[in-house]
Amino acid sequence: MKNLTTLAFLLIATLSFAQQDPIYSQYLFNPLMINPAYAGLNNRFNGSVGYRTQWMGLEGQPQTINATLHTSLLQNKVGAGLVFSNDKIGSISTTEVNAAFAYKLQLEKSVFSFGMQAGVQNFNSSLNGINPFDQDDDLFLNGERGTRINLGAGLALKSEKFFVGLSVPRLLPATFKSGDQEFDLYNQHLYLMGAYIHYLNEHIRLKPTVLLRGVKGAPASVDIAMNLNFNGIHTAGIFTRNFNTYGVMLQTLLKEQYRFGYVFELPTGKSVGTQFTTHEIMLGIQLSAFSFHERSLSNF
Repeated sequence: MKNLTTLAFLLIATLSFAQQDPIYSQYLFNPLMINPAYAGLNNRFNGSVGYRTQWMGLEGQPQTINATLHTSLLQNKVGAGLVFSNDKIGSISTTEVNAAFAYKLQLEKSVFSFGMQAGVQNFNSSLNGINPFDQDDDLFLNGERGTRINLGAGLALKSEKFFVGLSVPRLLPATFKSGDQEFDLYNQHLYLMGAYIHYLNEHIRLKPTVLLRGVKGAPASVDIAMNLNFNGIHTAGIFTRNFNTYGVMLQTLLKEQYRFGYVFELPTGKSVGTQFTTHEIMLGIQLSAFSFHERSLSNF
């Protein structure tokens, strides 16, 4: 079967070294996916759905569906939201649902937010199509499935000029036992995100961003992006991930409410090769649902 060796390698790596978090290239426009402190931070009602297909053409490629809802409440003093994601690689699927809550502290020129999230994570692995060399290997005898409780936490500091976030969205490690073997389902991921706005003129803003992701047992990951924003409505940017994947990001906001985003990624030979491209789309809405919500758009 085409690319079966590559798929088997990806599955074995996932089981042996603990599952990695899904990758989101549009993290700047939906930080709630990785940081519960962003719930309601822009003082509006927000909803989004996204789909990412990674390494198209590679059998068993990673595919991720996500959705979020969050809003500011109680005169913009707190935020609440829901986060859903389904991540699939080969025959391994992880579905997660979390409820997020954030408390916001208004500072002189910025807002500090502390957030928590809690939910459940369901893991399902049938391992169909895998033909291991050792047919008696306990790891491949039966599919694994189970549900685990999740807790996460995050901090965020935002102004009209910058955004900084630090989070561990899944604090609890999880393990599964297969036969006589025990393997990690998940290890904690630490995220550090930063973004800044520089006004080139009254219409064009330069928005550089950095995302650092660290997890035990894997090299640190670094996303570096440079975006241009036009009139607070349209955004175009370029980025790299670990200097082995490069991408283009486009996003627009229609009627100051409806957001559409698209990302194209091209991996290099240091990754999986240029023949396996990645595409990510996002649809979103943001509006002033309550009388105390902000009417103007926020840079973050």
